Amino acid sequence: MVARVIKTGLKSLLLLGLAVTGLSIPGTPAGAGELEDAFDRTFTAQPLLPRYGDPLQAEVASLANAAQGRIGVAAIDLATGRSVAVLGNQPFPLASTSKIAVVAAYLEGVDQGRFHLSDQFPMMVPIPSRKFSSTEAPVRPGGLVSAERLIELAITRSDNQATDALIAAIGGTQAVNRWLAKTGNRGIRMDRTIATLVRDDGAVNPATNVDVRDSATPLAMARLLQGLYQGQWLSPSSRNVLLGAMSRCITGKKRIPALLPAEARVAHKTGTLNNTSSDVGILETPDGRAIAVAIYVTGQGGKPGREQKIAWLARSIYQGYQAQSYGQRLSAAR
Repeated sequence: MVARVIKTGLKSLLLLGLAVTGLSIPGTPAGAGELEDAFDRTFTAQPLLPRYGDPLQAEVASLANAAQGRIGVAAIDLATGRSVAVLGNQPFPLASTSKIAVVAAYLEGVDQGRFHLSDQFPMMVPIPSRKFSSTEAPVRPGGLVSAERLIELAITRSDNQATDALIAAIGGTQAVNRWLAKTGNRGIRMDRTIATLVRDDGAVNPATNVDVRDSATPLAMARLLQGLYQGQWLSPSSRNVLLGAMSRCITGKKRIPALLPAEARVAHKTGTLNNTSSDVGILETPDGRAIAVAIYVTGQGGKPGREQKIAWLARSIYQGYQAQSYGQRLSAAR
C-alpha cells in the first residue's frame, strides 16, 4: 500500500514536470495518457493493463486478460489508421507467423530480378538431433520444388521444410532480418531456422517469460501486414502472390475465421509452439473495409483455450470496427 502511494506520487510529479518542461520519455508521444503509460513501462517491473478510452478498446482489453497467460493484440483500420492494442509493444513468440516475412523477403528478390517464382530449390528435411546439441538443427536437401509451390506450402499449410528451403535460398535468417530492417519493421526478429526452432522448442514458457529471440510485438506485426496490404514494399504481382496464399490458408480454422460472419474475407497466417498459439492477417468487410490484426496468445490452459481466445478477439475486433464504421456513416448523413 505504501509503495503504491509512493509510486502514485512519483508518477504525478514526473508527469507534471514533463508537462511543464515539454519533455517526454524517449520514444513516446507527449499525450497525457501516453506519458502515463510510458511511466508504467519504464518504472514498473510487470506491465500494467493498458488504459483504453472507447468501448472497442475496453472489450479487447477485457478479452485479453493475462490472468491465464500473456495475450498480445493489435489491430489497425487500414482506411483511418485507428488502432487498438493490448501489450502491443511486448515481444511474443513469432512461431510460424514468421513465414510472412520469409516469403516477403523472397518476393522482393523476385521484384529485383534476383529470383523467379519458377526457380527450383530443395526442400530442407530435418535430420534427427538432440535438443540444443548444435546452434542450428541439421537438415538435408530433399526433392526440388518451385519457389511458387514453396510459398504456397509455407503459407497455406505452414510447411516447415518449404519455409527452410526459402530461407536457404535467400541467404539465411539474416536476410529476413535485413529485409525487415530495410522496410522499417522493427519489433520483429528471426534468429533460427524453422527446423531449429521446432527442435529446441520448450526451453522458455512464453506465458510467464519474454524471450526476444524469434519474436514479434503485435503492433509490429500489424504494421507489417498494413504495409504489405497497402503495397509499400512489394510489386502488385508479388503482393498478390503473398496475400493470395494467405487467403487460401487452411490452418487455424478455429482461430481468426472461426466466429466471423460468412461474408467476411480473411487472409491470415497461424503460428503454434509450446504453450503459444497465434494468428495474424487481414480482415475485409463486405463494404470494403480492411483491418490488419495480430493476435498472440499464451497459456489459457491449453491449445483449445488459446484458439478460443483468438476467435473471440477476432470477432470483437471485426464487430467493433464495423460498429464504428456504421456510427460514422450515421453521423455523416445527419
